[in-house]
Amino acid sequence: MTPWAPQPAGLQEILQTIHESTDMNTAVQRTITQKLNTFTREPQYIAYLAYILSSMTQEEDRIRTIAGYLLKNNSRLILSSPPEVAHYVKAAVLQAFNDSSIMIRNAASQDIVAFLGVLEPKNWPECLQLLVGALDSTDLDKQEAAFNALEKACEDYPRKMDVEIGGTRPLDFMIPKFLSLTEHPSAKMRSHAVACLSYFVPINCQSLFVHIDSFIASLFKCASDDDPSVRRHVCQALVLLLAARPEKLMPEMSNVAEYMLYSTKDKNENVALEACEFWLTFAEDADLAAYLHPLLGKVAPVLLDCMVYGEDDLLWLEADAEDAAVPDKEQDIKPRHYGGKAHGFDRDPSTATDGPPKPRIGAYGEETYDSDEDDDYDADDDDFADEMSTEWNLRKCAAAALDVLAVRFSADLMNVLLGPLKEKLWSSDWLQRESGILALGAMAEGCIEAIEPHLSTLVPYLINTLNDPKPLVRSITCWTLGRYASWTTQDLSEEHKTQYFIPTMEGLLRMVLDNNKRVQEAGCSAFATLEEDAGPLLVPYLEPVLRNLVFAFDLYQHKNMLILYDAVGTLADAVGRALQESRYVDILMPPLTTKWSKLKDDDENLIPLLECLASVTIAMGPAFLPYAGPVFERCNNLIHNSLLQYQQFQQNPDLDEPDKSFLVVALDLLSGLTQGLGPQLEPLIQISQPNLLNLLTVCLKHPQAPVRQSAYALVGDLAMGCFSLLRGHMPGIMSELILQLDPEPKIEFISASNNAAWSVGEVALRYGRDDPEFQQWVNPLIARLIPILLHPKAPRSLHENAAVSIGRIGLMHPNLVAPHLPEFAQAWCQALYEIRDNEEKDSAFRGLCTLVQTNPAGISKSLLWFCNSIVRWNTPSPELFNMFQTLLQGFQQHDPAAWAAQTASFPPAIQERLAARYGV
Repeated sequence: MTPWAPQPAGLQEILQTIHESTDMNTAVQRTITQKLNTFTREPQYIAYLAYILSSMTQEEDRIRTIAGYLLKNNSRLILSSPPEVAHYVKAAVLQAFNDSSIMIRNAASQDIVAFLGVLEPKNWPECLQLLVGALDSTDLDKQEAAFNALEKACEDYPRKMDVEIGGTRPLDFMIPKFLSLTEHPSAKMRSHAVACLSYFVPINCQSLFVHIDSFIASLFKCASDDDPSVRRHVCQALVLLLAARPEKLMPEMSNVAEYMLYSTKDKNENVALEACEFWLTFAEDADLAAYLHPLLGKVAPVLLDCMVYGEDDLLWLEADAEDAAVPDKEQDIKPRHYGGKAHGFDRDPSTATDGPPKPRIGAYGEETYDSDEDDDYDADDDDFADEMSTEWNLRKCAAAALDVLAVRFSADLMNVLLGPLKEKLWSSDWLQRESGILALGAMAEGCIEAIEPHLSTLVPYLINTLNDPKPLVRSITCWTLGRYASWTTQDLSEEHKTQYFIPTMEGLLRMVLDNNKRVQEAGCSAFATLEEDAGPLLVPYLEPVLRNLVFAFDLYQHKNMLILYDAVGTLADAVGRALQESRYVDILMPPLTTKWSKLKDDDENLIPLLECLASVTIAMGPAFLPYAGPVFERCNNLIHNSLLQYQQFQQNPDLDEPDKSFLVVALDLLSGLTQGLGPQLEPLIQISQPNLLNLLTVCLKHPQAPVRQSAYALVGDLAMGCFSLLRGHMPGIMSELILQLDPEPKIEFISASNNAAWSVGEVALRYGRDDPEFQQWVNPLIARLIPILLHPKAPRSLHENAAVSIGRIGLMHPNLVAPHLPEFAQAWCQALYEIRDNEEKDSAFRGLCTLVQTNPAGISKSLLWFCNSIVRWNTPSPELFNMFQTLLQGFQQHDPAAWAAQTASFPPAIQERLAARYGV
C-alpha cells in the first residue's frame, strides 16, 4: 500500500476555506458551508484535515483546531475511504494526540473518540492499547488526556467497548485498572475512574460485574472525597446501580440512603442533582417501594427543600420584569413539532385501565408537546424538565421525584409533608411560598384523594396568590391551578361553580393578560388545561373568555403567541358547535384573519395559526363559510408548493429537506373545513387549481409518514363530507391505501397506518351495500386487516381501527367477509369491547352481527368473547339492540341444551346481563 501524501493544490483549497470560515459574515458562512459540503464527496478530504491538524505546525493552533473539529464531524467518511487514507488518518490523529499544544491535543482527543466509535475498538485495537497504556504514564497531563478520551468513549458507546479482540476482552484488563485508579492521588484521575466504571453498569457488563463488590467498596471509599466531581460520579454510579442491580445495594441501604440524603443537600449543585436523581430512580421502580416506604419521612422533606429557587436561578431569570412589550429573542423559542391528526377511540372509563394519560402542562405553565401516543417516550419527568430555564436542575429533579413519590405513596406522602408544606405555603418569605406551591402542583396527580379534603381551602388560597407582587409566584400558581383543573371543573353544584370554577377561570384569564411574559405563558397554558377539563361548562362564559383571549393577540410577543393559538384551538375543541353563534364568530375571526393576512406562505408562524384554525373551523361549522374561500385556496397552494419543493429535493439531495409542517397542517386544516362544512365545500374543491384530489393522491405516496397520516385523515373526512367528488379518485387512492396497512409498522408509521385503516371503513360505508366497484378491493383489504388484528405486536390503536373497518366492510359486503369470521372473531371482540359507545363502534358491531347472521358457525368458538362484547354495551342503537337480541335468542332456540351448557361456564356478570337485557 502506497502511503498517502497531500497534493499541494487540494491542500491549499481546503486550508483557504478553513481560513475563510473564521469570517463571521452570514453570506460568507453560507458559501463556506456549501463548499465544505462539496469537499465531503472527495475521498481524501479527511486525510487533508488530519494532515492540517497533525503536521502543519506553521499554522495557528486555531486553524489546526478547526480542521480537527471538521474531522470529527466527518468521521463516518473513514468507513468508505481508500485504505491508505484510513491508515493515514488513524496514524495522524494519534500523532496529534501527543502534540505540544493543549488545543491540538484536545481536538485530537475528540477525533479519537469519534473514530473509535465509528470504526469500533475491535477494528482499531492499537488506539485502545495506546490510551490504556498512557494511564501508566509518569506524565500526569498525558494520563489525564488519555483518561479523558476513554471516559468519553465509555460514556458514548459502552457496548462497543465490551467486546472480544483477538481472543481476549480488553475490559477484563481495563476494569481492574480503573478500580485501582479510583485511589489515584489526582482528583481528575479518580473522577475519570469512577465515571468510566459507572458507564458499564446499565449494559450489564460481565467484566465489571465479576468485580461488583470491589466496585461498591471503592464507591464507599470515594464517597467522602474532597473533590465534588468525584462525589458527583459516586452518586451517579449509585443511581445506575440502583436501576440495574438494586439487590447489591439493599443490604447497605440504610448507609446508602443516609449518604444520598446528605449528598442531596450538598453545597455543590452538580453533586446534589446526581444525588436527587437517586430518589427519582428509587421512586420509579415499583419493586423497590417496600424499601423506600420507611425512608419517606426523611426523603420527602429534603426534596421539598430542594425545590426552593437558588440565587443563581434568580439572577438568570430576571424574574421581576414587566416585560410584556419586550420582543422575544429568537433562541428563546423552542422548535415545535407539528404532528398530524391521529384517529383513535375513547375507552369506556369503567373498563379502561391503561388509556393514554392526559396531556399535562409543564412546570411553570410551559407547554409540553404531546408526542405520538405510541412512541416509546418516557414523559414522566417532562412536566418538570420543560421549565423556562435552559437545563434540568435540582429544583426540577426534586419536583419530578415528588410527583413520582406521590403516585407511589399517595396519602402516606401527604401525611409526611402536611406540616412542612403548610409552613412553606404560609411563610412570609416568597421563595418558600413559591416552592410550596410548586410542591402542591407536583403532588396533584398522585395525592389527589389525600389532598381533596383540603382543596376547599387551598384553591381559594391559590386564586388569592394570583395577586402576589412576585411574577414567579404568580406563574407557579397558574401551573398548580392547572394541575387541579379536573377538581375545579367538576360539575357538582352551583355552589362549587361559584366558589371554585368561576374564580379560577377569572383568575387565570387575568394572568393571560399579565404584564410579565412568564406569567402570561403560565396563565395561558393553565387556561388551556382548564378548557380541556371544563368542556361545555365554558359555554355560558364564552363571550368574556373570547374577549380576553382576543385582547392577548395585541399584547403577546412571538413565543406566547404560539401558546395563545393553542388555547384558542383548545377552546374550540372544548365548546364545539356553541362557537357558531354569530356574536362569537364576530369576536374571534377578525384578529385571526388579521394575523392570517400579515403572514407570508413561507412564514413559520403560519403553521400554529393553521393548526388553531383547524379546530375553529370544525367548531364553527357552517358559520365559517364566509371565510372558507381564501382559507381553502391558501391550503391548496401550500400543499402544491410543498410537493413541488419536495420533488426538487428528491431530484437534488444537496438541497435542505423541506419542512413537512406546512404540508401537514394544510392537510389538517382542510380536514377541519371538510368536517365543519361538509358538502358546502364541494364547489371549492371542484374549482381548485391544481385539483385538490390529485394533490391528495400524491400526498399518500409521500415518503414522510406524518404527511401520509394527515392525508389519510383527509381521505376519511372527505368520504364523510364530499364522497361524490372523492369517488372518482378512489382507484388511485385505494392502491396506495392497501399498501399502508402493515401489521407491524415502524413506530413512526403507526399513525399513518391507523388513519389508513380508519379511512377505508368510512369509504366502505359511503359506497353502500354490495357496491360492485368496492367489491374488487374487499379481499385485498381483508387480507391486510386480519393480520393486523391478529398481530400481537401491533399497537392497540391499530387493532381497534382495523377491527372497526373489518366490521364496516363486513356490513357492506357480508358474503365476501363472512367466510373469514372464524379467523378473527375472538380478536375482533377483544379489540373493541372496551371502546366507549359511539356511532363508529355501532356500525362496526352491526357489521359483525351481519357476518354472524351470514355465517353462524363462524362465531361458535368465540361465543364467550362475543357475549362479553355485547354486554359491555351501555346504549346500543335500537337497530343494533334488535340484532343482538335476534342473534342471542336464535342461538338459544337453535339448540337450547348446548346454549345452556356453554353459557353455564360464562362469568356470572355476563350471564346476569344476558338474562336481564336480552332475555337469554
